Amino acid sequence: MKIFVKTKSNSRTPKIIETSKDSLEVWVNAPAIEGLANERLIEILAEHFKKPGSCIKIIKGASSRRKVVEII
Repeated sequence: MKIFVKTKSNSRTPKIIETSKDSLEVWVNAPAIEGLANERLIEILAEHFKKPGSCIKIIKGASSRRKVVEII
């Protein structure tokens, strides 16, 4: 399953809002430095979808706020 994710890094608390059936807005409580926000994004999505982190990959947009994420 592929989903579109708009991230907001360096927030106080992590939060997920479903904007459409294949699109999410995710607040990440990590800075966008050296991939820390991407790592935390994967952890947050893994908790949300109840999957291990190894099943979630950022396919497109690793250095952008808008990402395409694949969940296996």
